[in-house]
Amino acid sequence: MIQPVLHQYDMGPGVMAFSSTRHGGVGKGNYASFNINYYCGDNPEDIEANRGALCQLLGVDRFHLVYPHQVHGDKVIIIDRQWLESMSPAERFSSLEGKDAVMTNLAGVCIGVSTADCIPVLLYDAAHHACCAVHAGWRGTAKRIVQKAVAAMAAEYGSSPQQLKAVIGPGISLDSFEVGDEVYEQFEQADFDMSLIAKKYKKWHIDLWMCNRIQLLEMGVPYAQIHIAGICTYTHYRDFFSARRMGINSGRIFSGLMLK
Repeated sequence: MIQPVLHQYDMGPGVMAFSSTRHGGVGKGNYASFNINYYCGDNPEDIEANRGALCQLLGVDRFHLVYPHQVHGDKVIIIDRQWLESMSPAERFSSLEGKDAVMTNLAGVCIGVSTADCIPVLLYDAAHHACCAVHAGWRGTAKRIVQKAVAAMAAEYGSSPQQLKAVIGPGISLDSFEVGDEVYEQFEQADFDMSLIAKKYKKWHIDLWMCNRIQLLEMGVPYAQIHIAGICTYTHYRDFFSARRMGINSGRIFSGLMLK
């Protein structure tokens, strides 16, 4: 029996929040063993087997496990009753193209994003029973996608940043994320305080964990309500997928939220 091994977060009794590990699936080679991402070259039969195992673990059907095809942009998709019940499977699949954050206020629907060194950020609003999963790679982080997701939750659900809880999940750390001058300059041009998010070794290194935490703080999310998992995917690649360590033809972590 396939049994996905999940790294879970305590965001309160109203939601289940987690990141998948590499363990408990049927994948092989650089996809071993738990990957549900369609877009990284894995065997479709293994993906479907792993998806089925996760759905069984969560107690949902396959239509209630929702994640987008990410493009390192800053677009957010809302999963509502109309999306779930009125759109055809093809329309739903098409609507998920080119989105890098997904949010919902529907119970029993697991939403999530895929990463392998990029930063997954999970947001939960207990007051309005709503949540959002964000894919914040360096490009999305530079575009302030986390702040746009917080603003989208406020607009759609009335979420107050002061009431949000946030998890910054497994991703590449400052020590491991060496970048070229062009990446440093993009953050600098986007008006980030580089003294807080960058450090010079032989080359520049960027702290994506800190950068996303700062963005949440700027939006009004309290410091005590932001949890950084502190798991570097590059260092811990045996437990969490790392594209820098393993190449892009490898599996992806799935970080998800499901309202109860």
